[in-house]
Amino acid sequence: MPSPDTIAAISTPPGRGGIGIVRLSGPDALTLAGYLLHLKHSLTEPAAHARTYFARVLDPANPGETLDDCLVTAFHAPHSYTGDDLVEIAAHGSPVILNALLRNALATGERLGLAVRLANPGEFTQRAFLAGRIDLTQAEAVHDLIAAQTLHQARVAAQQLGGALSRRVAPAKEALLHLIALLEAGMDFASGELDDVDVVPPTQIADFIARVRTPLEALAATFQRGQLLRNGAAIAIAGRPNAGKSSLFNRLLERDRAIVTPVAGTTRDTLEESLSLDGIPIRLIDTAGLRTTATGEGIDEAEQHGIARTHEALADADLILHILDVTAQDITAPTPTPEIDLTGRPPHRHPQQDRSATQRSCA
Repeated sequence: MPSPDTIAAISTPPGRGGIGIVRLSGPDALTLAGYLLHLKHSLTEPAAHARTYFARVLDPANPGETLDDCLVTAFHAPHSYTGDDLVEIAAHGSPVILNALLRNALATGERLGLAVRLANPGEFTQRAFLAGRIDLTQAEAVHDLIAAQTLHQARVAAQQLGGALSRRVAPAKEALLHLIALLEAGMDFASGELDDVDVVPPTQIADFIARVRTPLEALAATFQRGQLLRNGAAIAIAGRPNAGKSSLFNRLLERDRAIVTPVAGTTRDTLEESLSLDGIPIRLIDTAGLRTTATGEGIDEAEQHGIARTHEALADADLILHILDVTAQDITAPTPTPEIDLTGRPPHRHPQQDRSATQRSCA
């Protein structure tokens, strides 16, 4: 179903760059573009679909003058991303030029009596979904692809955008729809002449459910891995003062981010940095050393604040790396957190370990 109005927006990130794109989508997109640009070819001609033309951006304050050169591409409905007529104007990425082009589009639409407005965040993809160009999983994949922090995240999002998840769900959906149709047919005959006949025998219903349940359970089993890949994990490095936390922190980052000295208690605050581990975005947190004395004797006010922040970081972390000094005799482990697997493989645990918690130790 065509959209009732035309939307316009700058589709490239804020800031300056070599190229900036203004996008128009809706029933009046092609007409509106003709008033914004000086073109040698009409965008409404069938041959203009999916073709790129050279054009000039008109200066709204000086009729006949131009602001910039650009490339314009038109996509005719319904063969466009949104399912509506869609125009993409690629000019130089100056905020001044792009904002002037966008304001001119809105002002021209108002002057001509066209229903033109500023697009809402994500509205182009919303229109693609409502037009049936993409399904909900693909719409979510658009966001994931844009927000990807690692190449592995981008690959997974691209597969989902291409319909990988939809294809896995489709057979189960078809089987369930078929079962629903059979059950509804049974309900139609319930009060008729076939009261003593089971349209769908219970064994057939159970077989249908069993066939659908197995692939859906396998898909559900990948949820934790998918969430981890999508959202990343927070890993806190904890331990006593001078146990080597900041040294490990620097080694994992492959640069000297934290100050390391022989003096115990050098780190007084939490330090956070991001890195990628096998394609998974990691937020690595270095923390102040945890004292084992219960009285806090010899701990100054700054270190007390640092220890308090360490406990906060441990409470929020998905995984704790507890660094142990093999020469120390009084070692208190930090509070364990629920287990999280960064590899997607089943964790290997000793039978005597507590199965409700995870501790990782480095000597």
